[in-house]
Amino acid sequence: MKKQIVLVLAMCLFAFNINAQTSTIWNGKSCAVVLTYDDGLNVDLNNVIPALDSVGLKGTFYISDYFDGLKDQIFKWRKAAAEGHELGNHTVWHPCEGGKPGREFVKPDVDLNNYTVSRMIKEIRTMNNILEAIDGKTERTFAYPCGDMKIHDTAYLDRMKNDFIAARGVAPAMQTIDKVDLMNVDCYGINGESGDQLIDLVKQAMNTHTLLVFLFHGVGGEHSLTVSLDAHSQLLHFLQQNERDIWIAPMIDVAKYIQQYQQKK
Repeated sequence: MKKQIVLVLAMCLFAFNINAQTSTIWNGKSCAVVLTYDDGLNVDLNNVIPALDSVGLKGTFYISDYFDGLKDQIFKWRKAAAEGHELGNHTVWHPCEGGKPGREFVKPDVDLNNYTVSRMIKEIRTMNNILEAIDGKTERTFAYPCGDMKIHDTAYLDRMKNDFIAARGVAPAMQTIDKVDLMNVDCYGINGESGDQLIDLVKQAMNTHTLLVFLFHGVGGEHSLTVSLDAHSQLLHFLQQNERDIWIAPMIDVAKYIQQYQQKK
């Protein structure tokens, strides 16, 4: 009888330790949240960064120059990077695969169907050079434009895995730390959700001890995929209020942490 009691206690203690490890696996927190913003829009500089700074949070900005506006933003992006925000690679011209429903915006000269892998690699490395000239950094993460990962049947980033710590995809899912694919990190694209809906996603990540990546475009306008300033603000304030349990950090920091964890395992 005593042996059975000891065995049960040992099993309970083991289960408790496993649960305690799981609930603090994200840099000592219950889950991880990454706030990403695509395309390098003016609203990122005018709306998003002031909002993030007001609550002491840092974001990841995947910059492209398809609208020929980067030249006028360089000073502000340099300042944002110096203050801890991440500048990520989103290619120079944002090429996507045309011919799909909703892809009428894709012009022939930036249609992946007309690209070669070599051309794409040169374009991505050119953007890395531009970003390094802005923030002085050599480590970088990437975001697939439109979520397109292949040119015809070839995954174009396969030849560039050493160029990036991680690459963000577009599949809406939350993964535990051991399941995250750093070359295709899942995320939730946001378009019109309320603040409560955004917060519900965070609560789900907290309950499941997973990684939650948000993908925003126009925060307050400037893009067809948008979210209101109020909804975005509600999310940021909820994150700030729950920093004890949520690790909020740029993609590159979270990706490095995941990489180290997975290598140890």
